[in-house]
Amino acid sequence: MFVDKWEKENRNFRKQDVRETTYSSTVVGGEKLFQIQTYGAEGSTGSSKQTIQFDKQRALELIDILKKEFNL
Repeated sequence: MFVDKWEKENRNFRKQDVRETTYSSTVVGGEKLFQIQTYGAEGSTGSSKQTIQFDKQRALELIDILKKEFNL
């Protein structure tokens, strides 16, 4: 899944279980992409459960969001 935009949603949620998470970066068509992969309880030996990709612009937006949310 490629992130097109970040939208804040007001909802309650609980802390999730810890799962293995990896990240990768590559260049596709001259554009650098960053990807986060999360895995099920069995770990990374199987296929990823969820993949999130974003480009430099979405990364800059995410950094701003995290700074605001965590008062960094």
